[in-house]
Amino acid sequence: MDWAEMLFRMYIRWAEKKGYAFTVVDSQDGDEAGLKSATIEIDAVNAFGFLRGEKGAHRLVRISPFNSLAKRQTSFAGVDVMPVLDAMTVSTVELLDKDLEITTMRAGGKGGQNVNKVETAVRVVHTPTGIAVRCAQERSQIMNKELAMKLLKSKLLIIAQEQKAKEIKDIKGDLVSADFGSQIRNYVLHPYKLVKDTRSSFESTDVGAVLDGDLDAFLANYLRHEAAQGRTAD
Repeated sequence: MDWAEMLFRMYIRWAEKKGYAFTVVDSQDGDEAGLKSATIEIDAVNAFGFLRGEKGAHRLVRISPFNSLAKRQTSFAGVDVMPVLDAMTVSTVELLDKDLEITTMRAGGKGGQNVNKVETAVRVVHTPTGIAVRCAQERSQIMNKELAMKLLKSKLLIIAQEQKAKEIKDIKGDLVSADFGSQIRNYVLHPYKLVKDTRSSFESTDVGAVLDGDLDAFLANYLRHEAAQGRTAD
């Protein structure tokens, strides 16, 4: 959960350094520290194109500040990336009420007088695929439900494209596996300092700068790697 919060900050710092507007759509505090989950919406031209390669498991190796024996530990966090589609495109997706599981809850997190008093947060699960979204951005439950439905439809459309599914019902689960062997990038803080992308093999020893949002070199090298893989496939 602490690692998830570090990644959350990394992407926010990246957006800030680029001068991009962003909104924290939802965040759930960890039980003792960090975050259980968070959703950030970045408003910028080609934001999805730049960031889509960030989807996957991110692995951290460090001396954990939460380990009283000061042992080296490995943590994983899953990152998902999807574009915000326009209203006309989203409207083409029709979902059956029987396929939706909608629950409300108190909006976790700090700030806001009603944040922990009223059940304004909304979670929507598409039961056939198990894909879920949660929204606590707005003050009203109705508005959060509308936004959650838009996010869910956007996510289902993108996954359908990625899986080349002809219909939403043909989609298979799209959970990011966050465990050994599945990581797209390693962030090592001990016994040496190195951030390395497992796909492009691009690396940097300036871990502090990367975690402070200096991601452009990693984003660019992944896109070049992907383009080269496409040419090889052709």
